[in-house]
Amino acid sequence: MEKETDERLTAIEMKLAYMEDFVNQIQNVAVEQAKTIDKLQKEMKLMSDRVREMSNAMEGEIPNRKPPHY
Repeated sequence: MEKETDERLTAIEMKLAYMEDFVNQIQNVAVEQAKTIDKLQKEMKLMSDRVREMSNAMEGEIPNRKPPHY
């Protein structure tokens, strides 16, 4: 009876060790993805700001008239 309990306890401990490792791997992936998302958001803001600046700078150069298809 005690041997069976020890075997079950060992099996549970092994499963727990695998689960802990798996959770750590998932956590590492989530941290890397969060870093990537932050970086992409910063780049997107920079690009958006640049496009806005270029658009504002070109407003004076573009005549305000209807396109030829009107």
